[in-house]
Amino acid sequence: MTPRERVLAVLAHERPDRVPIFIGADLTTGILKHAYLNLKAYLGLAPKVERYLYDWPELGAPLIEDVVLEHLHSDVRGVHDRFPAATYHHNRTRPPGTPYWDDWGVGQTEIAPDFYYPSIHPLAQAHTLEEITNYPCWPDMDDPTRYAHIAQQAATLANENRYAIVAAPWLIAPLERACQLQGMETFLVHLIENLDFAQALLEKIKTLCLTHLGYFLKALGDHVDILILGDDLGAQNGPLISPRLYRRILKPIHAEIIAFVKANSPAKILFHSDGDVSAFLDDFVEIGVDILNPIQTSAGQMGNLNEIKRRYGKKLIFCGGIDTQGVLSAGTPEDVRQEVKRVIEILGEDGGYLLAAVHSITNEVPPHNILAMVKAALEYGHYPH
Repeated sequence: MTPRERVLAVLAHERPDRVPIFIGADLTTGILKHAYLNLKAYLGLAPKVERYLYDWPELGAPLIEDVVLEHLHSDVRGVHDRFPAATYHHNRTRPPGTPYWDDWGVGQTEIAPDFYYPSIHPLAQAHTLEEITNYPCWPDMDDPTRYAHIAQQAATLANENRYAIVAAPWLIAPLERACQLQGMETFLVHLIENLDFAQALLEKIKTLCLTHLGYFLKALGDHVDILILGDDLGAQNGPLISPRLYRRILKPIHAEIIAFVKANSPAKILFHSDGDVSAFLDDFVEIGVDILNPIQTSAGQMGNLNEIKRRYGKKLIFCGGIDTQGVLSAGTPEDVRQEVKRVIEILGEDGGYLLAAVHSITNEVPPHNILAMVKAALEYGHYPH
């Protein structure tokens, strides 16, 4: 099979020739800067970053070059939007060491060399509907510089017809956006104590996301196989918010966004949600999620892969599952090899699995463990015919 045929077979809940490798489509399936530089050096390539995802150096995530993706046997290629031209101009001309400001007005402070974190929350004090209406920094989703390159990039990949095309618009995630605008603790308190305000803020974010997706999907046309959405709903040992509150407030928003995508695109929906999201899996199935990522096996009940596969193997495709926190970061190549073998044997039974690390491959992961993951996927991922 070609890489795209391999992925499409999994999307159809059929067995491919081998488990597809899903690396480099976006931030959540990428490699952070220092791990990437170490990997390139290990492969005998010049240890430098040619470009960054979303042309955003402060994100710390390189746009992985094709030569590296070939070494990693990745079966996917990503298509990404951009920030408005004015956002790039502002940040490229700002004084060194000062915060980076994104197009939502969120400030990201350099908390260590080359490491930025969204720590300036412009709506931290807001608590009224008027403050949402009057916020001066809502992003302009009509700005054509966000989408001008997408049609050509997607068409080129489609004409090549070799790799599965994964569309990754940046952070179509209402809860995460709200937490960035207000700070996580502040917004989660509003969800309990000031529900009208919290709902209004989520609705505003949803409306902007839908406008963004309208342009993005129009530019893609039919040249897309998977589209990445998400919201981080899990903590290390359970849900970040109660399932009851999720079903009342966030689930209808996620359902509307997914329905919009499916009405305007042939793409399958990959929903990214870190942590223990086991309490939400039935909800995800109900609202139309096709692919669940990243299957954080180190988080609560998500480590029970046999039960997850038993209950949802006919309903969801699984993407991820290779532990970054422990095995890839601190294990030996043999540890990595055995973990890949274990996860494939469970999640890959009869198909339905895309192999990936749990979220980005972090800076602590040595290059020999990245390559051990890929080598083990090639060794153990083949299906009998």
